[in-house]
Amino acid sequence: MEKYSRYYGVIGFVIAIIILIAFCFLIIRPKVNNLTQANADFGNKTQTLASKQQLEANIKRKIKKLNDSMINAQKKVYTPAESDLGNDTLFFTLYNDVIEMLHSNSIKIRTIDYTYNPETDMFVKLGKDTYFVCDINMEVVSNYVNLGKLIQDIYQYPYYIRINEIDVNPYQKDKKILVSKISLRLYARTAPAEDNLIKE
Repeated sequence: MEKYSRYYGVIGFVIAIIILIAFCFLIIRPKVNNLTQANADFGNKTQTLASKQQLEANIKRKIKKLNDSMINAQKKVYTPAESDLGNDTLFFTLYNDVIEMLHSNSIKIRTIDYTYNPETDMFVKLGKDTYFVCDINMEVVSNYVNLGKLIQDIYQYPYYIRINEIDVNPYQKDKKILVSKISLRLYARTAPAEDNLIKE
């Protein structure tokens, strides 16, 4: 046994190294796994952030395109002179103008209602923080001449009004009288124009 005693130290050293390696493996491996998972999570979040930034850039580009199209149009979108006006104030300013056009042309209103920010409108989809949109749906009674004057007044109105629909039918008891269903879409900025500039 004495002739093997000189190997005891080497064997002990090897065993100690093996134990140390096993211990390090048990300690380090979970940390390596955690680091690998953290890197994967970081990569996923980076990719998600890049995707959201791209989406935001696309939305801003589309809103800028809408703004530019309005600037280049013959008519402009109604813009309040003051900031912090509520949507009701924006709506009633335009609404009153429409009612005045009807009254000045001796057109009688049978029914009227309105819808705020219709979801199908592109300005609502892309710029609801910048634009306020409202549909006015009416059934009116008039004659041919007065209805024509109303359409002309809408065309000459300085602010952009879209005619969604107009359905004209003669009254059964008197063909000279028209019963018309008219849907108008009104547009307004939610704040003065300089507060709504979209920067690239």
